[in-house]
Amino acid sequence: MQRILILTAGPLCRNPRVLKEATALGQSGLDVTVLTLANSERFEAYDEELVRGAPFAKIAVDRLSRAPLVRFRVFSERLLEWLARRAIRLGFETPASLGSFHALKRAAHGSPADLTILHTEIPFLIGASLIAKGRRVAADFADWHSRDLLPADRAARPLRLLDRTEQLLMRSSEYTSSPSREMATALKTAYGGPMPVVLPNTFPLQLQPRPLIRQDPPSFFWFSQTIGEGRGLEAFLTAWTRTRVPSQVCLLGDVSKEYRERIMRLVSDSHRSRLTFLPLVSPRDLPGRIAQYDIGLALEPSVPESRFLTATNKIFQYMNAGLAILATPTAGQKEVLSVVPGAGVFVDLQDSSGLAARLDALLEDPSRLASMGGASRGGAEQYFSWEHFTPLLVASVRRALGPKESRS
Repeated sequence: MQRILILTAGPLCRNPRVLKEATALGQSGLDVTVLTLANSERFEAYDEELVRGAPFAKIAVDRLSRAPLVRFRVFSERLLEWLARRAIRLGFETPASLGSFHALKRAAHGSPADLTILHTEIPFLIGASLIAKGRRVAADFADWHSRDLLPADRAARPLRLLDRTEQLLMRSSEYTSSPSREMATALKTAYGGPMPVVLPNTFPLQLQPRPLIRQDPPSFFWFSQTIGEGRGLEAFLTAWTRTRVPSQVCLLGDVSKEYRERIMRLVSDSHRSRLTFLPLVSPRDLPGRIAQYDIGLALEPSVPESRFLTATNKIFQYMNAGLAILATPTAGQKEVLSVVPGAGVFVDLQDSSGLAARLDALLEDPSRLASMGGASRGGAEQYFSWEHFTPLLVASVRRALGPKESRS
């Protein structure tokens, strides 16, 4: 069988795009290995559950062992990362500023493959060295790394290095992919090369959920790995606390004590008892948890550019579970809801009073919410499911494994 190496830098439970890709390619008859880093015992436990019986192998470069050699290497990497981040302020950029670059690079170069598919920024930088060695690579631009994150988080990142690498990958990969047409077009405009294959962040179709309304009073739901700043929650809750029609809000993810207290201070006494925080759950349990709620919050920001252009997991998870959708009008989310216009409404987070009025209007109209939920699930069934895009992924990989063709 032809060998596929999928290179990423984090656990599968935090990167469903990699998990879906590995599963689809393994099921298509290819010999698939996912190579990554083991940095968290908690997430490794989730991954152990996910790969049990999977049609692919997972190899994780050990960064958790207490063996002296591993501990020394981890300490050395962290010291090198600390020095590299400070060197960026002096104009010197190296891959070490992003983390365990050298350990993953050694493992990737030591893992023969007919095609290596790159995910996340450290593998992108490793991909440049693989291309120099004559290896075939493909690059998945789930995020536009050189144009991602908020300004405060960008200061110690090797942005010029990432930008050059992204240009190389766009022009030299066997194929590239991205989660939206908007991002694909922007990448091609910026870097040239063939148009990326559009593979949205959809999910395998789950069981038919029961119709809305599911909770009394109706419920808003939002989830992420981390509940924190830059996600639109403060603006939404400021508006929600001004609503007069009863409803609930549930936020799922890891949250610091300080941020939780800050969020609670935004909410009035009358609403505070109806705001709930839930811890992270296993990826296998998440779809069922989402399907308990009524309205999914897709509050993506307009900056940075990467977030504006993409359509994240949230909106597709909500569709799969049949939730009505409240979305900010980013380019990526407008692209999605243009296909399924009845599934959601766009909101302006900057207009608190207008948003509160819009929330009340929705909450007062159960039939409209039910209709939105039905349209949302219908969009998943008819178009936005992983089953719909799997053949496109497999065909792209098969072409990449065939004879080399000239590139425009």
